[in-house]
Amino acid sequence: MPPSMEAAGLTKRYGSFTALSDLNLKLEGTKCVGFLGPNGAGKTTTMKMFTGLISPTGGKAMINGVEIREDKKKALGSCASLIETPEIYPALTAREALMMLAELRGVPKGERLKRIDEALGRVKMQEWEDKKVGSFSKGMKQRVNVASTLLTDPQVIILDEPSTGLDPRGMSEVRDIVKSLGNRLVFMSSHLLSEVTDVCHEVAMIDHGKLLVYDTISNVTAKFSDGGGMVEVGFSREVDDEPAGRIRKMEGVLEVRKSNGRHLIVKFAGGLEAQENLFEQVAGLGKGIVSFKETSSGLEEAYLKLIKETV
Repeated sequence: MPPSMEAAGLTKRYGSFTALSDLNLKLEGTKCVGFLGPNGAGKTTTMKMFTGLISPTGGKAMINGVEIREDKKKALGSCASLIETPEIYPALTAREALMMLAELRGVPKGERLKRIDEALGRVKMQEWEDKKVGSFSKGMKQRVNVASTLLTDPQVIILDEPSTGLDPRGMSEVRDIVKSLGNRLVFMSSHLLSEVTDVCHEVAMIDHGKLLVYDTISNVTAKFSDGGGMVEVGFSREVDDEPAGRIRKMEGVLEVRKSNGRHLIVKFAGGLEAQENLFEQVAGLGKGIVSFKETSSGLEEAYLKLIKETV
């Protein structure tokens, strides 16, 4: 049975203020879903209800088909999370901190050392496992935090802006770790559209506590950014006008422009199927193409259009 998260009419009110309004959202399968919205949109509120940190005013939050309030232990037994910015006791080593968490989370005593070693290996922190957390950079601390979510081998991982406040290297490290979690359902909020484009398969956007859209990034970009998706094509050497001209003539291509000497931004009509067709055409050029990936420009255009329409 694939992992799943589902919000059914999920609502949270604080007096007269509605933080989340009748959210209906079902995520299913092993993938990473980006959760987008401006400050105060209801992202962290949603995640806190999925982890049982706060209770909804109405509706249900379910993990793997189990409603959180009805059976919190069973629902969260297959889930791990990082909400906001957790802190680790600075006097503990990375291993000691994870050992404490493994015990608190009920990891069998005979399996704790193995689980800790595996988790530290996944986040590339073995070299510092016996160093005190107080001496770590913010990025290293966050890698230990991410390692803590892996101790119970969860099917579902909820991450609330995991790279916030990190320097570029720390952000890159956290993104690489999230990418490596491909056999799980990862639900990740972020303010960084480039991060979501790089890491996630699908995206859900909310504003003023209401769901605006949930779909693949390609389909959202195609539908809301003037009818076209965007990809960045990278070349092994400086690109001249010849390949750009050939790409402009390809089926579905709307616009081609240089982003720098070795990269072209290609805007095309359609969603995922159109992107697949474009990839096949571009790959057949034989012009030293080394990368083909979605760009955050299209997602940014779609995001700004959707958010603006709700203001």
